[in-house]
Amino acid sequence: MRRLILSLLCLALAAPAVAQTPAPANPRVVMETSAGRVVIEVYADEAPVSARNFLRYVDAKRLDGISFYRTVKVQDRFGFVQFGVQNAPARMFPAIKHEPTSQTGLKHLDGTLSMPRLAPGTARGEFTISVGDQASFDADPARSGDKLGYAAFARVTEGMDVVVKILDGAVAPAKTLAGSFKGEVPAVPVKILRARRLTP
Repeated sequence: MRRLILSLLCLALAAPAVAQTPAPANPRVVMETSAGRVVIEVYADEAPVSARNFLRYVDAKRLDGISFYRTVKVQDRFGFVQFGVQNAPARMFPAIKHEPTSQTGLKHLDGTLSMPRLAPGTARGEFTISVGDQASFDADPARSGDKLGYAAFARVTEGMDVVVKILDGAVAPAKTLAGSFKGEVPAVPVKILRARRLTP
């Protein structure tokens, strides 16, 4: 009987240790660019669909060699930069389900990575980084249109100075990409040399 009581007591003492085991940390990705290093925390816990999609592009090395092809600067330290595979068939994975911020609880804050899209569920391999808080990108039932905003899924934890440098770069006033983004195409695009997961 005494042995049974001791065994139960040991189990009771061990239980809190098991319950307090920390959850695995979110993945981090480092992008080495021609303008410097950017480290990103990917919110796999809160935006699993969009996070998994981004990590798929990273793990397949499909972001290596691409450029930041669009910069939208509204004012000093406010706007966004965009990078991605530019719909190149050999680099694209299938479109993913849209994860609105009303579902994930994330917000488009300074440094947030997000999925640009046309209709909900069309996002693939294009990504933006917000410079400054961008509440207009969040889902909003009071807004016109589909009201679902864009899918935030990660945030820059190191290297926002590099992102701001990209935003501040000169644009080619008359240049477009397939007839779009006039006045938003960098004169000298910053390249992503490589993007890899950071190992713990």
